[in-house]
Amino acid sequence: MREGACRRSDGLSEANAPWRDLPEKYGPRTTCYNRFVRWRGAGVWDRIMDALAADRDATVQMIDASVVRVHQHGGCIADSNHQDMGLSRGGLTSKIHAVVDTNGPPVHLALTPGEAHDNRLCSVLLSALLPQTMLLADRGYDADWIRELARPQGAWANIPPKRNRQEPICFSRYLYRARNLIERFFNKIKQCRRVATRYDKLAANYPAFIKLASIRIWLRASESTP
Repeated sequence: MREGACRRSDGLSEANAPWRDLPEKYGPRTTCYNRFVRWRGAGVWDRIMDALAADRDATVQMIDASVVRVHQHGGCIADSNHQDMGLSRGGLTSKIHAVVDTNGPPVHLALTPGEAHDNRLCSVLLSALLPQTMLLADRGYDADWIRELARPQGAWANIPPKRNRQEPICFSRYLYRARNLIERFFNKIKQCRRVATRYDKLAANYPAFIKLASIRIWLRASESTP
């Protein structure tokens, strides 16, 4: 099984090594893997993220998605169609969907097959927008149903219109410039090779490593806050 171990000293993990390559000081590799799976199943990573995001600044929230390639060792599984892997021009891929807050750390994460549309999980990821929140997204999210999803929650969707949109909409290019923070988030987590390329066969395990990288981003942000 091409499952990986986290082995970097600069904070974010470079994790494309097999579990058998874990340093001996961490104990038996099977024990480490089983504990990782148990904690994932018990929702430990979710609870840590929720605790870190409890006092987040939700003035602005940004949503986007990013495609990652599935390594051949991760794709050699009989039911890959049920493990959020999709076949596209680049081979097997998965897509990470994320919502980040005003300062860039993530508040919601999800996974789909790589060929899924970026806005496929909007109804789930944007179901808890706070009143007076400004939602930023790229042109791929310009849909009336997404704007209607935000409006009852007291949020405003600042999304650039598609070129074929007939009716004019309210859009601020100046405020839209802040959306680069979600691009920076994807850049940060993809510094972890374990995230940049999917080695995990199971759709449950891969997001757990994404959350581990995200937790590190939250902790580093907390450390830099005066």
